Formats: sequence, structure tokens, C-alpha cells
Amino acid sequence: MADRLNWGILSTARIAGTFAKGLAQSRTGRLVAVGSRSKESAEKFAQANGNVKAHASYEALLADPEVHAVYVATPHPLHPEWAIKTAEAGKHVLCEKPVALNQWQAQAIVEAAARNDVFLMEAFMYRCHPQTAKLVELIKGGAIGQVRAIEASFAFDSAVNPKGRLYDNALGGGGILDVGCYPVSMARLLAGAATGKPFAEPESLKAVGCIGETNVDEWTAAVAKFPGDIVATLCTGVRLSLTNTVRVTGSEGSLLVPTPWIPARDGGVVKILHYKKGKAEPEEIAVEAGALYALEADTVAKYLEQRQSPTMSWDDTIGNMATLDRWRAEIGLSYPADTSAGLSKPVHGGALKVRPKVEMTYGEIPRVTGKKASRLVMGVDNQKEIRHAAALFDEFFECGGNFFDTAYVYGGGKAEPLLGEWIRLRGVREQVVVIGKGAHTPHCNPEALTKQLLESLERQQNEYLDVYMMHRDNPEVPVGEFVDAMAEHHRAGRIRAYGGSNWTKERVDEANAYARKKGVPELCVLSNNFSLARMVEPPWKGCMAASEPDYRKWLTANQLTLLPWSSQARGFFVRGDPAFTADAELVKCWYCDDNFKRLARVREFAQKRGVLPINVALAYVLCQPFPTFPLIGPRTLAELRTSLPGLALKLTPQEVRWLNLED
Repeated sequence: MADRLNWGILSTARIAGTFAKGLAQSRTGRLVAVGSRSKESAEKFAQANGNVKAHASYEALLADPEVHAVYVATPHPLHPEWAIKTAEAGKHVLCEKPVALNQWQAQAIVEAAARNDVFLMEAFMYRCHPQTAKLVELIKGGAIGQVRAIEASFAFDSAVNPKGRLYDNALGGGGILDVGCYPVSMARLLAGAATGKPFAEPESLKAVGCIGETNVDEWTAAVAKFPGDIVATLCTGVRLSLTNTVRVTGSEGSLLVPTPWIPARDGGVVKILHYKKGKAEPEEIAVEAGALYALEADTVAKYLEQRQSPTMSWDDTIGNMATLDRWRAEIGLSYPADTSAGLSKPVHGGALKVRPKVEMTYGEIPRVTGKKASRLVMGVDNQKEIRHAAALFDEFFECGGNFFDTAYVYGGGKAEPLLGEWIRLRGVREQVVVIGKGAHTPHCNPEALTKQLLESLERQQNEYLDVYMMHRDNPEVPVGEFVDAMAEHHRAGRIRAYGGSNWTKERVDEANAYARKKGVPELCVLSNNFSLARMVEPPWKGCMAASEPDYRKWLTANQLTLLPWSSQARGFFVRGDPAFTADAELVKCWYCDDNFKRLARVREFAQKRGVLPINVALAYVLCQPFPTFPLIGPRTLAELRTSLPGLALKLTPQEVRWLNLED
């Protein structure tokens, strides 16, 4: 027993007792402690489960050095906070499903596991049973030919109790999250098996349902279309009984799983029914296994060193939550965690603060006094809702990032309010550096600049912007008129530093000569494209690069601060391949012989240094002989994580030249 995995259970809810009984039959684990919010509850649970240690708080359980892994068994809304705190305590995490209330919370949990190097799995116990593995095997082996339809249901009829968990909106009640997550996860798994992948994401999803008086979904159905023209019908609810089965139909027959979700809880034989085309009676495929929750605990132990299990991987969990988000949105169901009021704190439940020993490095922006600016700049242009924005911006800030880039035109005007809302929620205006941009073509003139700047400040509810840039240049307007307008806003305190985006060096020289003559502040920042990959064609009309040798020489001589956009060539160093042509913009903007030569050198260099190619591409931009603050556009927390190692990668001038085919 000494070499077994020591488990603690966080919470004494009913599911905690179920897991404890299963764990007692595990080959690899043993229960050593339980944590509850009350001493009485902890002691009662401990006595019923082998007289293990009883902790009168969750914190005490996480501080117990004898505990190696923790089963988080709290209600849904508490999963994110305590899964993250468990990871931060250095304990491995098995978190009851659903792992969170939405995909952004799920991403934050995954990042905590990655950051603290611990195991994490969402507790879909049916995924750990060999019946599920057999079902996947049959589909992959072509037992029913080409898969065409999946039917999955999980529902039960419960008494309405407005104070109970199932009917409480604040507790994430209703069917979709409580049991609808099972059919969704199964459909994604089987559609993936049918198309040669670990799981698949729906291309489209439509749903209808009934939201009851307590504002939770009481019954609902969804239809999803997956790659390969696979259609799935998914049903769930807490006020109706269904067959709770899974049927997969293909061109040569079908497979029926009578007990997909709780197959032989205490161990034994379960059966899959194989209906072959042209035959009335099914073939019974028997699968025998031990206790269901013991299998789940043993799965954790089996994949502990890998930190995640293919049974329910991190990406699978995030994708499942994203599909549940779509289902809820389709029927108009939301929870407090989906609103600004429910986002008053980060997902971990504590105060927003920079973590110790972060990788971030800092520099200074001319005329932005009293603030150090992070060398990486978060692009505020792809976030469509406050949940996404808050999760991404919180993570960036806690990684040491404080530099944000947005513009009047981003998101059709919706990006600026999201940034402003997050700043207000977190109370960090004087801790962050904000870039704004205006006067985009066709409204590129001083009058439009002023109008848009004032509207940007209103949208963000900010009194000033740290950096303001003219989003485009208009050579038909005398440059002095732009300088005069910017100088006036600087005098009024609306902006600190200013510059131009997509400007020629000659136009910048002309503007600064005018500014010096007038005795007003000069343009001190520039935001053009700059990356290791040469921009063959701009992604948008009027865009300009600063990557050519003469532009780099000019930047070096003037030491002008560059805020380069598409600093990692918009995914070229991740997906670039002559055979990959699905992304027309990637092909148009970056595909050329010299860029593929650079890509080959980047991959060679990355392999030697033990980093990702995108880290090398980012390091190239950071290691220039003039100040650079690259703009990055991660859409997920994982994309942000994989970008950060580029900060620590130091390149010599010779390596910079070699990567750029100059040596």
C-alpha cells in the first residue's frame, strides 16, 4: 500500500461518497483524507470511509502533505476556484464534471495545471470504462460502415426544488451542464473516431428547450452537425425521463449502448448491441470490467506522469465546454458567471496580481511616465464577449503583461468597450498601458481623428490613452495638420505618446521635422508590420511593413519605438507548409520561397534550443537593435502560454542575421 497514490476528497457531497466507495476498490489509490467546510461533516464522512483524516476546511486538505491527488466534488460553480487552488497546492486534480461553467473557466483550470506541472482530468467516469473504448474501436474498425448519425440522451425526472442545486441558476442548475455534458462528450468522441481523430467539434449546432420558473433548463434537445456529414441528436433534462442510451447508425448497421453513462457501477458485464445491415437480431458484444469509479482512479494513476489522459484530455474538456456554451446560448440560458457582475474576480477567486517569477520583461515608452510597459502587447481585437476578454486579460496580467492594443475600428467598435469594462472590473487603469488607434481609411483626416479619439475615450470610460496612433496615413493631408491635431490632444491630457501605424519612414521624418520646428512633441512610436517572415502581400489595403533592410537601418539610427503587428506572421511559423493551402490569407501574405527557407532555419534552431518555432520567430522581433514591443493576438490561454518562452530566448546579432537569410 505504501506505493499507492494518496487521495484526498474535497467536499462531502453525495458524489464524493460514491467516489470514495469506488476508490476503495482501486488497484492504485487509497483515500487518506477528506476536507469539508465544517468539522462535523468532515468527521462523519471520514468515519464512514475508513476513519481517514478529517479536515475542517478545504484549505487544510490542500495543505496536507500526505495527500497527492484530490477529487474536487463541489457544486459546479466552485469547481474552477478549487481545481485551480488544488493545482497551485501542487496536488493532482480529478475534477467532477462539468469542470467549469464555461469554456473560459475551463481554460483557466488547464493553465493552472500546466503552470504547476500537475495532472488534471475532468471526471467523466464512463470514458474510463472499457465499454467506451470498445465502442470507439468498433467505429474505427468500420463495424457499421460510414457513420451517419449519433443519438445520445441523458435525462431524469426530479421534483422541482427551487432551493436545490438542480433548480438554482446561481449554482449552474439545469440539465445541460449536469447531465447534458455526457451526450455532448460522447457525440464528440464518436464523431472523432469516425473521422480519424481523438474527438471532433460540431460545425453547427441548433437547439430548443424549456427554461423553467427558476431560470434553468428543464428539458432541451440539440442537433449538431460534425465533419463527415455526421448528424447528432442530443437530449437532456431534469424534469423528464428518457431511455438514456446511445445509438450510432452507419451505412452498414448500427450500435446500441443500453447503459452508456453508468456501465456496471460496481463492476460486472455490460453489452453493446451490434445491428448488422439486413439482420433483425443484434450481435451482443460483452465487456467485463471492475467498479466504475475504481477504473477512474486507476486511469489517473496510469497517466499521472503525462499530466493528462487521452481518456479525457485537456483539449477535449475545453472543446466540450465550448459546445455546452453553444447549447446554452441557443436556448438563451445564462448564469451569473456569464455576466460582468459574476466576473468581479478572476476565475481563481482571488485578487488580480502578477505572479512571482514571471517570464515577462519590460521597457519604457517615451512620454509614458511612471509606468513600465511589458515587452509583449495584448491585441484587443478578437474577443467577442466579456467572459473571453476577462479570462485572457486576467491571464496576461498575471503573467506580467500590462500593455494592451486596441483601435476604434476593432470588432466593429465592440473591442474598446470590452477592454474598458475589464479595466473597471479589475481597477487597474494606472497599472496598464493602453494603445488606441483612430483615423482609419477612409476617415483618415484630423477631424475624424479627433472625433474618433473622443468616442474611444467614451467607449473605454477612460480619461486618457497612454499611446495614440493614426491607424493609417493619408498623404493627401499635409503632415503638419496631423501633428497639430495630436499635439492639441497631448496638451489637453487626452494622450501621452503618439505615433503612426502603417506609415513610411519618410513621412515620419517629415512629421517630426515639422514637430521640432513647432516645438511640439514628436511621433515617438510606430506600428508597422515587422516579423521574421517577409510580408509578400498585406492582409489589408494600406498596410505597410518595416522589415526591409533600409527600414531596419532607419529604425536603428533613430531608435524609434516599434510596436509591430503580425509579429509572428499570423501563424506562418505554426502552420506554414507548401501543402497547407486551406488558409487563403496565410498563402497570400506569407507563402514564398525565401519565407520557407526562413521557416526551415527556425525549425532547426527551435529543435536545438528545445523551444517552439513561434518562440524563435518572436525572439527575432524582440532581439533587434532598436526598441520593439511586439503585438500578439492569442485567442486562447494556451496560445498565450506558448508565446511567452520567446521572451527568454536571447539571440545574438549573428543568429538574427542567420535566421533572416543574411548569413
